[in-house]
Amino acid sequence: MKTFDVAIIGSGPAGLATAIGAAQRGLSVHVFDRQRGPIDKACGEGLMPSGLSALERMGALQHLDRRDSAPFDSIVYVQESGTRAVGKLPAPGGLGVRRLALSAALLARAREVGVVLHEQTGVRGHSRTSQGVEVVTDSETFTAGVLVGADGLHSPSREREGLAGPVARSRRFGLRRHLALAPWSRAVEVHFCKGVEAYVTPSGVQRVGVAFLWEERAVSGEVSFEALLAHFPALEEGLRGVAFDSTARGAGPLLQHVKRRVAERFALVGDAAGYVDAITGEGLTQAFEGAEALVAVLPEVLARKGAVEAFAGYEAAAERAWRRYARLASVLVWTAGRPVVRKGVVGLLARSPGLFERVLRFAL
Repeated sequence: MKTFDVAIIGSGPAGLATAIGAAQRGLSVHVFDRQRGPIDKACGEGLMPSGLSALERMGALQHLDRRDSAPFDSIVYVQESGTRAVGKLPAPGGLGVRRLALSAALLARAREVGVVLHEQTGVRGHSRTSQGVEVVTDSETFTAGVLVGADGLHSPSREREGLAGPVARSRRFGLRRHLALAPWSRAVEVHFCKGVEAYVTPSGVQRVGVAFLWEERAVSGEVSFEALLAHFPALEEGLRGVAFDSTARGAGPLLQHVKRRVAERFALVGDAAGYVDAITGEGLTQAFEGAEALVAVLPEVLARKGAVEAFAGYEAAAERAWRRYARLASVLVWTAGRPVVRKGVVGLLARSPGLFERVLRFAL
């Protein structure tokens, strides 16, 4: 039976960021995933300034193919009437990154620092022993000092540990696809209509990503990229005849609660550790910052043989970040779902760009 320090389920951004950070601290790390990377996923693909800084700190930015990324320096809210509110981001701005390119960069950095990747290897279960956590895969059994669940929005490891919170009554979903054209601005545009938002993100030299978020009860009939795009006539007209650059990918329900993020010899990170909504654009930042906080306590956790108390610093940091993010996301979702309120708020921001920029500096 193979034994090492840290086993991570999931090779998405949160899992690989945790793996890279742990390996940089001299720990032996193995990552397991059912898929072979680079792995695509439905997401907005915007890295905000703090997330971009985290990517640089872990040494992955240098591996990024810049043809598959595009800088942006502002967020633009667009009402049905065409009213636009523009808020500049803090320097150095953000970066739209094709998810496949981000995955490839993180995988390259993980290999560079000695992470062992078990691709196309599903984890069937895990249990605690006197030696650590026994991880049972499709083909082998491993023993790790600590197990990290970074297995996404609907995390199987979270369910096995009994850490999932109550099922949310609100059901929001997301769908994303790319189009092959040069970005027309250095901005992430958020287009609003009743019950649906469209997020347009530069994500390559010749690519833009369009992602939709919607409340289940607000959309009837067929749910497809084309049907959702039809809610935004001006955007639809601007994209008419443009070739697709990817297949449509969806996700949801988005809102996921957790009771806790840690247990004996076990921790959740990334979307598996709780998720509110993609409306803030902070998903990747949350993943990277959560990974950094977890990595900071792993040496002590291992020294104390996985005691729950040794995770206290991570749980506290993750909870602080969660509360800030959850408050902001909840307010934005509430506002987006009430057109009269939302039109008033966006109208105010359109008239007061300085206020919008202060809000962004506080939020990001």
